[in-house]
Amino acid sequence: MIKVLIVDDSAVVRQVVTDILEKAAGIKVIGAASDPLYARERMNREWPDVIVLDVEMPRMDGISFLKQLMAERPTPVVILSTLTTQGSETAIEALRAGAIQVLAKPSLGVRQQLQDDSSSLVQAVRAASLAVMSRIRTATAASPIDATASLIRPKLNADAVLAPPTQGAMIQTTERIVLLGTSTGGTQALEAVLTRLGSTCPPLAIVQHMPESFTASFARRLNELCQIEVREASNGERMRSGLALIAPGGKHLMIKRSGAQYLVEVVDGPLVSRHKPSVDVLFRSGAKFAGRNAIGIIMTGMGDDGARGLKEMHDAGARTYAQDEQSCVVFGMPKEAIRLGAADEVVPLNSIPGIIERRS
Repeated sequence: MIKVLIVDDSAVVRQVVTDILEKAAGIKVIGAASDPLYARERMNREWPDVIVLDVEMPRMDGISFLKQLMAERPTPVVILSTLTTQGSETAIEALRAGAIQVLAKPSLGVRQQLQDDSSSLVQAVRAASLAVMSRIRTATAASPIDATASLIRPKLNADAVLAPPTQGAMIQTTERIVLLGTSTGGTQALEAVLTRLGSTCPPLAIVQHMPESFTASFARRLNELCQIEVREASNGERMRSGLALIAPGGKHLMIKRSGAQYLVEVVDGPLVSRHKPSVDVLFRSGAKFAGRNAIGIIMTGMGDDGARGLKEMHDAGARTYAQDEQSCVVFGMPKEAIRLGAADEVVPLNSIPGIIERRS
């Protein structure tokens, strides 16, 4: 049973979130507090497995509480907050401070919208409960490219799969690209990888499961920390050495060959493997358009998104890697990829920058 504590200054939010989580199998709400100081009193009686935490609260803000918590007794935290463009910077700070996931709380129609998106909250709590906190790193447009439709086709269950890669479509070139996918725990893992890359590293395309309003801020924050350039991907943008392009939240990211170069394509579409952006979409486009000219890397995350796509990259001749269990915050996506035989090698997080820099 996952024990959850809710910390939010809105009585409505506390009640709605409690109702949603209490209806989910295997979850028990052990308390709700209007601010971190009341939360502390409740936690002294019974420590939660997961905390659902607001940011803007009286007496102590959520980020200060989060940092204090991570310094004293690291506990999985899901941030649930109303975030504007400016506020999303705060969300990125929360992720860097150790939050497992950040969800946007609606500013209008709170009750109905939270209920409509209840599955995201339940999934976030379950993912957070699986996190290994000792592995969390904390820190105090061009026109659309043709052939997109051939990559995605809907299924009867409203999920989607990608059409299989065309066999033998790729020839080897001197251009190399790196495709990287991650989810829970990935914000910290990506920082650990990208900050160790030099400015001449191969081009990178990245999918990190993250809400729509956060990816631009996440990319800007990484850009400030890294030698390489990091930014949110724009449709039709060329991949080049020393540049990492991150999929925008709420859009799929693909790569496509254009002569001797690779471009990225940012498209809308159905959820794939329950996500948008989906790692499977990125990896399967890599299998189709890059083949053995690509490196595929799957990192920490809950679920199986990316596992099948990595297998297709592997079968198309790409070099493929999965992060090992010992360094993952949540060993879900890599575990499934390994089970499918999709990874050439299983490697620790600290080896991934060297793999990228070797260009092999």
